[in-house]
Amino acid sequence: MAEEQVCSPSMRKYFQEIETEVTRSYKLANQARALNLDPEDHVDIIRTQNMAERVAGLISIVAPQLLHTNLAERIPELEKEYGKLDWRVGFKVAEEVAKENFCKFSSKEEAMEVAIRVGFAYLTLGIVSAPLEGFVGLKIKKRLDNGQPYFSLNYAGPVRGAGGTAAATSVLLSDYVRVKMGYAEYDPTEEEVKRFATEIHDYHERVTNLQYHPSTEEIEFLARHVPVEINGDPTEKFEVSQHKDIPRIETNRIRGGICLVMAEGIAQKAPKLWKRLSVWGKDMGMNWDFLAEFLELQKQIKAKREVKKEAKSEEKLTPTVFPVFLLSALILPPCRY
Repeated sequence: MAEEQVCSPSMRKYFQEIETEVTRSYKLANQARALNLDPEDHVDIIRTQNMAERVAGLISIVAPQLLHTNLAERIPELEKEYGKLDWRVGFKVAEEVAKENFCKFSSKEEAMEVAIRVGFAYLTLGIVSAPLEGFVGLKIKKRLDNGQPYFSLNYAGPVRGAGGTAAATSVLLSDYVRVKMGYAEYDPTEEEVKRFATEIHDYHERVTNLQYHPSTEEIEFLARHVPVEINGDPTEKFEVSQHKDIPRIETNRIRGGICLVMAEGIAQKAPKLWKRLSVWGKDMGMNWDFLAEFLELQKQIKAKREVKKEAKSEEKLTPTVFPVFLLSALILPPCRY
């Protein structure tokens, strides 16, 4: 459904001309496809009028059953309740997709994976490929202590296109779906925690500089507390320098997706995440209070770094003082008798 445009008559005429020409072009293209000279008999690119339709159209590439549902109508309804572009809109619509309110899926796992993609598409305004190519998929793994299933999120390099905030929020979104669908929290081993730190440091030093390079303490803190596993496909030819052959981690190669999500996402954007979650996180059933402790840890680490920087700068500014007799020996020529 097209949104009413508030503009001058000349601008409205301009938009109408664009609409007319696009309609004519699509009609002509569909007539050409109908000749069966191409692999498909219809135009692939879906026409959309607003962001809600973009979200549905984008994810319909991997879930065609979403295309002819009321998903695009449901998003504006949620925006009236929570506000336009509020993160909770993406969370709620993802929950409804996971519960198969719009259409049926072949399995519960597929429904939850598509749900995360839909919510992620809303968070990125339906204009980047990150929900399709940056978020690779969802795996269900089992905890080591009681065998209960937990979420393992697979990310890849194109998640960079979403930006740090949206990438981090996609993890929050996934955790929200996890809670609503009744899955357990991730139970990282000490070896897995240390692998996170090693992998992010290796990525920063051997692949490309991260916008924000968190300390080992920051990485290990997040690895222990984030309720879902941040996983991914190998993106580099290099293997990690340490902590290889871990049973629940499928590869020894560096996974760029997890480095971007953990470092430039959650670690860098933690203040922004906590600003929202501290207001409505509990109401949504999310337990991310550890972010407050993480922010305090960040402050302490930054303060220590500043002290070290000041100490180094003072060392550079301190002049070297020589004893007077030594200066005399250096300056005056030797006496000859």
